[in-house]
Amino acid sequence: MSDAFTTRMLHVATGSRERVVDLTSDCAEFLREVAGGRDGLLNVFVPHATAGIAVIETGAGSDDDLLAALHTLLPADDRWQHRHGSPGHGRDHVLPAIVPPHVTLPVIGGQLELGTWQSVCLVDTNTDNTERRVRLSFLG
Repeated sequence: MSDAFTTRMLHVATGSRERVVDLTSDCAEFLREVAGGRDGLLNVFVPHATAGIAVIETGAGSDDDLLAALHTLLPADDRWQHRHGSPGHGRDHVLPAIVPPHVTLPVIGGQLELGTWQSVCLVDTNTDNTERRVRLSFLG
């Protein structure tokens, strides 16, 4: 594989509750190791049918607000056709249509180019799957 493209898999323990997990420091560490001060693109991808990647503010309540909004949009009840796992689990399979499983972000001078309050986050409402993989890929 060329040094223009580098990829790494993160393993994230999300536990048995709905979570918004900030991956920004993991992304920054990855870029410090592989970008070599170059410009390029960072792609963050979660290869799961029931999780997504969001760029949002964290720590000021926005992560909890996101989970609350998802509860309103995707209630964990018996309305879903997809019926296995925990009650209401079908909603978890609809989540990636609202919070996509990927994001591509600019890298300038080897650093992630985010706004002041933006963070890269894994969004996981599936309490049946307590371990997630997240692929980070840098194209310089």
